[in-house]
Amino acid sequence: MHRLDLNELMQLPTIYWALASPNHKYVALDVQGIHENVDVFLTSPNGNSEFLALTDTPEATFSVDWSPDSSSVLVSEDRSRNERNVLYQVFVDDPLKMVQLTDSDPPFFLRGGSFGPDSQYIVYSANFDFERQKETKTISIVLHDLFSNNRVVLAKTERPSWIEPVVSPNGKFVLYHRNDLHPSGVQYWLVNTDGSEDREILNLGTTAKISAMWTQDNRVAFVTDTIGGKLQDGGSLGLYDPISEDIEILKDARNESVYFEQIRSVPCSPFVVFLEVFQARLIPHIYDLNTRKFIRLDVSQGNLLPISPVGDESWAGLYYSSTNPVDLVIFPLDETLSPSQFTNITRVLSFTSIKKDDLTPAKSYSWRSVEGLEIYGWLYLPRTRNGKTIVYIHGGPTSHSADKLNPLIQYLCSRGFVVFDPNYRGSTGYGNRFRELIKEDGWGGKEQEDIRMGIESLIANGVAQENRVGITGVSYGGYSSWWAITHFPPEIVAAAVPVCGMTDLVVDYETPRPDLRVYSEEMLGGSPYEIPEKYFERSPINFLENIKGKLLIVQGLQDPNVTPQNLRVVEERLEKHGIPFEKLEFEDEGHGILKPKNQRILYRRIADFFVVAL
Repeated sequence: MHRLDLNELMQLPTIYWALASPNHKYVALDVQGIHENVDVFLTSPNGNSEFLALTDTPEATFSVDWSPDSSSVLVSEDRSRNERNVLYQVFVDDPLKMVQLTDSDPPFFLRGGSFGPDSQYIVYSANFDFERQKETKTISIVLHDLFSNNRVVLAKTERPSWIEPVVSPNGKFVLYHRNDLHPSGVQYWLVNTDGSEDREILNLGTTAKISAMWTQDNRVAFVTDTIGGKLQDGGSLGLYDPISEDIEILKDARNESVYFEQIRSVPCSPFVVFLEVFQARLIPHIYDLNTRKFIRLDVSQGNLLPISPVGDESWAGLYYSSTNPVDLVIFPLDETLSPSQFTNITRVLSFTSIKKDDLTPAKSYSWRSVEGLEIYGWLYLPRTRNGKTIVYIHGGPTSHSADKLNPLIQYLCSRGFVVFDPNYRGSTGYGNRFRELIKEDGWGGKEQEDIRMGIESLIANGVAQENRVGITGVSYGGYSSWWAITHFPPEIVAAAVPVCGMTDLVVDYETPRPDLRVYSEEMLGGSPYEIPEKYFERSPINFLENIKGKLLIVQGLQDPNVTPQNLRVVEERLEKHGIPFEKLEFEDEGHGILKPKNQRILYRRIADFFVVAL
């Protein structure tokens, strides 16, 4: 059996995100695995593969925005992993010098960060009343003058939400979203940067979801799941003109089988990148505002995310698959692409001795669940199997697992485990109706049956064995792990490792960041005060006496999302019932275990636990 060296695996750089500079000369990359934590690095799409460190801190640091003149990057540091972020400016010609712009250890959650046209100010959101110096449940859109340090609140929402406001290229407006009308809905608003007017611009229904970004010509490009007041299975594309207030639909899901979910702006260019996701596979479409034409890029394998044009006929983008770490590549503008046509700029695999053949590929797997619904996921089959299977559940639940390298999955495969990675109902990547199905009965409903019936399918097909299946996942994956160990018989799930998973949904509603309450209300159909019976029924903590399998609980003690209170209340109840369990806590981690030094501990502990428990 070939076992990946865990130290080598942790030294494999993971590129989380990329931002192209307005002059298209640089790309800022958020990379884990080179320094102690995630840091921001600079590279060039001209073929130079060097990573120039812009930041080097023990904290998680991510790029947020480029200054319009391409001289500096706005970065956000998550100090102590408590998500109370601090913004800094780092200049390209003076790397590693982080000029602090916002409060140290703020008593509020700061989101986003967008430069004004002259870099004199930045705009962000915060759940804070700066006059009364008091944290709030609602969100303020804040213009922060970098010279005077004065803050002006441009707008306030009625409900909490995760908002990343963005300044228009001409500096006249700030684009941001609200979900004041319904927990499920998103409406977009424009507020003038002088604070003179705050108006709703995109409201396609109280429950309609919209994602929007600025174009270079100061219009708003958007993706919506609702047209004509009706939810469409695919996403439609449009443009909004803030001057004429006209809306132009570019692609209508009522007339075309298109599954757009995301949008990405390209600074200082006439292009917008619309991202279609079909059966968890990324299909980018590049729209030219000048010619009004789309180029659909169909990659033969893996996933490609366009970032920025490089010359007339080539683009830079991020390419990835389960056996190819995320790399910055240059690719031609051909409608049919093969990875063999890419020029690899970052060559991440060259940082270690790991080869592509050492990694286990993801294979598409499908099965029928309740009501005959077809569910898809990924199956990882190692070369040499130890007879045991691990179910890895993605978080969200409004997200999906892709054909993308997951270090934990690869390490488990190298230890001989078959790994099953289901995209249960409620996942993105399979159409809007599939995403919305989880709301029919809420968390802890049919999506958990999707997981159970997927495991039963593996057993029936001889891929997995009864009493030799474990389950793990982070966040909602942790909740699903708790659900499985408290509701499934040990023949189906014999051991669980929930990581930062919800146990008591009432505690989870009352203790985390305020914006997460709206998400709970959306997914469960109300608050615990409105539907207490449902919150009780769907909380694994109320069914601990059913546990027959082995249990290892993992928690980051700085987590503001699934707070450590979830761990404390379930510990007390487990001890009351006399149920044995193991526990692994990380003092310096938040929602999920991010630092490579801690991931080494976690991955080895998970694998060793399942070896014994199964």
